[in-house]
Amino acid sequence: MNPFSSGTRLRDMIRAIRACKTAAEERGVVRKECAAIRAAINENDQDYRHRNLAKLMFIHMLGYPTHFGQMECLKLIAAAGFPEKRIGYLGLMLLLDERQEVLMLVTNSLKQDLNHSNQYIVGLALCALGNICSAEMARDLAPEVERLLQFRDPNIRKKAALCSIRIIKKVPELAENFINPAAALLKEKHHGVLITGVQLCTDLCKASEEALEYFRKKCTEGLVKTLKDVVNSPYAPEYDIAGITDPFLHIRLLKLLRVLGQGDEDASECMNDILAQVATKTESNKNAGNAILYECVATIMSIEDNGGLRVLAINILGRFLSNRDNNIRYVALNMLMRAITVDAQAVQRHRATILECVKDLDASIRKRALELVYVLVNESNVKPLTKELIDYLEVSDQDFKGDLTAKICSLVKRFSPERIWYIDQMLKVLSEAGNFVKDEVWHAVIVVITNSSDLHGYTVRALYRAFQTSADQESLVRVAVWCIGEYGDMLVNNIGMLDVEDPITVTESDAVDVIEIALKHHTSDLTTKAMALIALLKLSSRFPSCSERIKEIADQYKGSLVLELQQRSIELNSIISKHDDIRSKLVERMPVVDENPAGDSIPATTASINLPNGVAKPSSAPLVDLLDLNSDDAPVPSSSGGDFLQDLLGGDLSPAPKQSGVNHSPNNGTSVLMDLLSIGTPTQSSPAVPDLLNSGQDSKKPVSPLEGLSSPSSNSIQPTSSAGFAPGIDLLDSFAASPPKQENNGPAYPSVVAFESSNLRIGFNFSKLPGNPQTTLIEATFTNLSPSVYADFIFQAAVPKFLQLHLEPASSSSLPASGNGSITQTLRVTNSQHGKKSLVMRIRIAYKMNNKDVLEEGQINNFPKGL
Repeated sequence: MNPFSSGTRLRDMIRAIRACKTAAEERGVVRKECAAIRAAINENDQDYRHRNLAKLMFIHMLGYPTHFGQMECLKLIAAAGFPEKRIGYLGLMLLLDERQEVLMLVTNSLKQDLNHSNQYIVGLALCALGNICSAEMARDLAPEVERLLQFRDPNIRKKAALCSIRIIKKVPELAENFINPAAALLKEKHHGVLITGVQLCTDLCKASEEALEYFRKKCTEGLVKTLKDVVNSPYAPEYDIAGITDPFLHIRLLKLLRVLGQGDEDASECMNDILAQVATKTESNKNAGNAILYECVATIMSIEDNGGLRVLAINILGRFLSNRDNNIRYVALNMLMRAITVDAQAVQRHRATILECVKDLDASIRKRALELVYVLVNESNVKPLTKELIDYLEVSDQDFKGDLTAKICSLVKRFSPERIWYIDQMLKVLSEAGNFVKDEVWHAVIVVITNSSDLHGYTVRALYRAFQTSADQESLVRVAVWCIGEYGDMLVNNIGMLDVEDPITVTESDAVDVIEIALKHHTSDLTTKAMALIALLKLSSRFPSCSERIKEIADQYKGSLVLELQQRSIELNSIISKHDDIRSKLVERMPVVDENPAGDSIPATTASINLPNGVAKPSSAPLVDLLDLNSDDAPVPSSSGGDFLQDLLGGDLSPAPKQSGVNHSPNNGTSVLMDLLSIGTPTQSSPAVPDLLNSGQDSKKPVSPLEGLSSPSSNSIQPTSSAGFAPGIDLLDSFAASPPKQENNGPAYPSVVAFESSNLRIGFNFSKLPGNPQTTLIEATFTNLSPSVYADFIFQAAVPKFLQLHLEPASSSSLPASGNGSITQTLRVTNSQHGKKSLVMRIRIAYKMNNKDVLEEGQINNFPKGL
């Protein structure tokens, strides 16, 4: 016989395919067999139709196309005999799916077979319908399936229940038709029918609120009784698995009870006793018992509150964590993540076991346990848990250190009880896994150190010790370099010693050695080297005896191919060589800066600094910018000097700090360098001037901090264009003090009342700068019309893009009552469309009146012509 004729038996074809040694040879065999089957289909060969379809199913499972045989399935289904129908329905389920249009032709055959007198044919039709039923078929055949739920044979009732689940999922509105038949199935004694009936009820509850309420009222007690019978049933060999009677039925019943008890106190109370019985009587030494316990715990956690049961459930999960099976421990950790939102105190009792899971060999368990520990930490246990995590950080895998480091840093930041503890823990993390720490983390550490004036000496000594042992940790090196540059004199002179530390002997040369090592270390990147050069500049002022050595170190980078390093080296050399008179002011210590504008700051031991008028909003009076943008979302000023409204309005709206002796941090982190360049917020010169060269450190494009410096007056630095300097002149020479010049403000313009309300009046006086008609100086006078004093007075303004606006500091932040005094503030407006467009301005005034926040807004259009 031809091995590829239609009469070839299925086993012969399988044997021929398995004998192939290459994929090409296999494709050849399949191609020939498919050709023979096509020929038999064209000849309408009825004798071997069932055999050909069996071959097609095997070919389909190998991944070859078999669509040409789909109609053969329908022909076999339409046949009268059971063997043909069996092959036909099997082919239908395997070769077709619900998206095939051919299925429209089989609906009538299915309906006839569902009403067939032979129960086995009825079973075939139910199996096929349960596998490939579409929404149209479900609507057409739902009555037949509903009727079969009451069929005399339990196998048919079981298959009809499974088919009903498919119908409900395809057409949820048919759910109400199956409620009563499904409830009847819950009284079955046959476990096969009962388990499918329970599953059908579960799906009905999810699909229909009406079904859920019906089963809660009518079936909860019956289900509890059924579960109790199953739990207490004697040994039954046909249902016994590992000494437990039908664990599959246990689990299905528990899942249905979970759905019924969720959100319903009466149903939950009804099932409390049986859940406690299942939780205590089920043995956990077999996998089947663990599966039942897991579902029991999930049900207890989902139903309405019962404190005792939940503690019992969490204790079961604690036992799971001690199991040797990784899968059981993993699901226990997952369940504990859900349980902690319900009863955190009960979960806390198992934190020692959870911490052990963080050290597990299995990566997925480590990760899940770390997430759980992260949720467990609070103010009362942050110290012991953090210590455990940091201890494990020393021996953890490299792949796991990134996640572990991120979690530890976040916990220390969120729950730190005091600054010294925060600094100690962060230094440990930086020492052990500094290469895994993100930039924002070590930035935050530097900010906290800067703001902890009483810990400067302690911190710089701790960093010096850590550097000796962990010089390969990049983030630690950066923080150490910055602190030694900033507080090197404290390191050498042992200033600020605490009782908990031992004195160390460090010479000036030793401190410079640390910076030099960081600068020349093979792992140091551009950021670290740039920070090291700035630190050397600072140390040249702190340690005058080392200036020549520092200059020699910096000179090595004059020819660097990296422009950033070359520029810093040349600038450093110029400052040391030519500008010794201003060097000490350039490298004064950094002022206090805002730790975390979004909140979650480290607990402080000193009072917060009062922000100057117009720089930032006070916490009690939340202000948004004049374009109704939230100030937290405003862009941070870039190195080009733009402020948070400049991009939108084209104006410089950043007001200067008050003329007081207190050092304030520039608004939104704008550096003093930007002030000197006259492109950011002009600030008053003071004894404490931050490091000028640090401003370019994080910039992608190197910015020369020596470009565009203007001659300051004795009190303030006036914005001046750098274009006025002749090329070749050292711009730092312009720092020589010069007496302030009294400018003639030009002809006067009529004063106007710019804004007036029941509480406040604002008057504007105008003047022009000689030779600059585009610029107008406006002196604003604020008068209080109410009998109450205004505190925390803040004035803000915005202008269109063709105008540029600059606000000088206000004369006071307190406005006396009843016109017994006033506040004055100077505004400078530059009109790029002078002579074409008039001035226009939107204003916003915020103040406190009787400890209540008041906010007033308005628009000013009555400016005199010619401005």
